[in-house]
Amino acid sequence: MSQSKPNPNARITNLHRFWGSWSAHQRIIAIALPMIISNIAAPLLGLVDTAIIGHLPDAIYLSAVALGAMVVSFIFLLAIFLRMTTTGEIARSFGRENVSEQRRIVRHAIGFAVVLGLLILTASPLITDFAWWIIEPSADLKHYATQYIDIRLWAAPAALINLVVLGVLLGRQQSKQAMILVIFTNAVNVVADVILILGLNMNVAGAAWASVTAEVSTALLGLWLLRDLLPSAHHWQFERAYFATFFGMNRDVFIRSLLLQLCMATMTGYAARFGDLYVAVNAVLMQFLMLISLGLDGIAYSVEALAGAAVGRKNRAEVRYWLRLTLLWSFVFAAVYSLLFWGFGSSVVRLLTDLPRVIATAEIYLPWIYVLPLLAHWSYYFDGVFIGLGWTRAMRDTMAVSALLVFAPLAVAGQWWFAKENANHGLWLALSLFLLARGVSQFVYLLRRRQVV
Repeated sequence: MSQSKPNPNARITNLHRFWGSWSAHQRIIAIALPMIISNIAAPLLGLVDTAIIGHLPDAIYLSAVALGAMVVSFIFLLAIFLRMTTTGEIARSFGRENVSEQRRIVRHAIGFAVVLGLLILTASPLITDFAWWIIEPSADLKHYATQYIDIRLWAAPAALINLVVLGVLLGRQQSKQAMILVIFTNAVNVVADVILILGLNMNVAGAAWASVTAEVSTALLGLWLLRDLLPSAHHWQFERAYFATFFGMNRDVFIRSLLLQLCMATMTGYAARFGDLYVAVNAVLMQFLMLISLGLDGIAYSVEALAGAAVGRKNRAEVRYWLRLTLLWSFVFAAVYSLLFWGFGSSVVRLLTDLPRVIATAEIYLPWIYVLPLLAHWSYYFDGVFIGLGWTRAMRDTMAVSALLVFAPLAVAGQWWFAKENANHGLWLALSLFLLARGVSQFVYLLRRRQVV
């Protein structure tokens, strides 16, 4: 497979230069920028998807697709561990320039993805029953949303293979191909939506089959991109010891992701205790965290790939070099976000909603948004560091400490610390200190292991 230029495996010189060389910063941005563009392109294309459904004659179709997509997305989002662990493993073997080891990783990761995808498909009835037990939708909405989910989950193996492919491309520092893959998925989905929904009048089923078409097409394209790393039909043997190791890493990141998603969901769900207004307000303000992730995820991808490759080369000086430079970029992004939110936060809120009460109440909580990037960027950064170093158990443990000992107690205690009309401040305090605690706990762990890094 052809490599991007400059050669990602080229040795870094002048590691003693604190601010790094221009070429080093170019390599960081060369990985981060395509993924930032991918993060922006996906929701934009998703707006087209929503617009197509939203112009059908009955609003039940849009509601069903939105609800069904939320359930499916939550499942696939929990499976993000496949992308993360694959990136770290591939990055380290890429640094060692060990192609046979990369083939072993790809073989086991794809096998794991297929097995897990089939389990999700088999458990589809249980998944929908559990979802409706929590959400309790109306009969008609439940009918159409169930139809959507049942169809979408046929693509579960393909969707999880796509996570593996994305992880491999990022680990090999081929972020342009990863960007193409993400944009391709959404473009196929939009085209299929037009054909199946508008052309064939398939409504909710058309939206679901369009997504299945996109996932399967992307999986085929992704496997073609990895064709040099795929074994022949007769060489798909799995090694029990490595499979157990890979499973353990994925288990750790799964627990980390589950705790994170529960904390994020609490920001909207728990706000229902304060009234419907605060559910809407927090839903609007949480979009700022999504905007933060657009940039900081790109830096996290860079540190995963570059530090991971340096670990593979057993070059501690180079590992520290990349950790230092990517931390600099993480802080720059965080500072820019804080300034933009301080200057244009109210305008962003007005773009997201035109409801006067929601706008007025959201503006009360905007100061939390101004400082959030400076508190949150550490956790994004250290997630990338720990993936690159292969410290998945530490990711799990620091997340558990932050979620169970910081977020959960503060979310409850905040109701008593603040007056009833301002109880939502307690949730934002809990979220802010939770994100900071994640970064601090990961930094402490890194200091304790400084003899390794």
